[in-house]
Amino acid sequence: MAAISASMVKELRDRTGLGMMECKKALQEANGDIELAIEELRKNSGMKAAKKAGRTAAEGVVTVKSNAEGTQAYVIEINSETDFVARDAGFLAYVDQVAEKVLATGETDMAAVVAGELSEAREALVQKIGENITPRRIAVQSGDVVGTYVHSNNRIGVLVALKGGDTELAKQVAMHVAAVNPQYVSTNDVPADVVEKEKEIFTAQAAESGKPAEIIEKMIVGRIRKFLAEISLVEQAFVMDPDTTVGNLVKKAGAEVIGFTRFEVGEGIEKEVVDFAAEVAAAAAGN
Repeated sequence: MAAISASMVKELRDRTGLGMMECKKALQEANGDIELAIEELRKNSGMKAAKKAGRTAAEGVVTVKSNAEGTQAYVIEINSETDFVARDAGFLAYVDQVAEKVLATGETDMAAVVAGELSEAREALVQKIGENITPRRIAVQSGDVVGTYVHSNNRIGVLVALKGGDTELAKQVAMHVAAVNPQYVSTNDVPADVVEKEKEIFTAQAAESGKPAEIIEKMIVGRIRKFLAEISLVEQAFVMDPDTTVGNLVKKAGAEVIGFTRFEVGEGIEKEVVDFAAEVAAAAAGN
């Protein structure tokens, strides 16, 4: 059996909000596998989805660029180490240079975009401001109409591609995506393995209720239906008019959502959590 450290227990507590002993027991039963422990805790305790571990390390900005026809657009993320630098005029000028090259070339491979002169410009900027600058990622959407939206001090950028409709409708849907963060366009786009994993968890939770099998089956079907609606864009209640869904909104306008992309600064980048008291103690012990 893998050794269960205090830091592992703390991480599981932070991510689940459950008690120390419950987390320790779950880790022991999962042989130290935190993700497996979370899955089993969800089955056994009815706990909702766990929070992501740690905090994101990256600061920076997200920006968008559209072609003149409004039929294609790009979303680009470039990171800095601090929010202070993310507001620096030199940093923002570099971001705009990268974005303009993406629009001009149609290139979505960031390494290819920032090669050559932009690589030299990045190195000069790093030397000037004293922080690492990381051009991270690019995505593109194309359609009859592509709406864009940037929110929260350039921290969230969204593209929404429509078949039919107009730019104002596409922008409204993009604003919804920024606020609600759906995972898929429709329930048909949700991968089978994602549905199956949630079904396993709901089944284990429902079994604890002690209800008859036919009632449990109805409970599971209802929970899966709700889960799919919550993560699917066209099934969600529109933030500007909760009495209608996004799907009905675009359908009424004679349009269809064919794709979307949402970037949020730093998402998916783990940040090391520093225990300053432990650092001081370690430093003192080393003297």
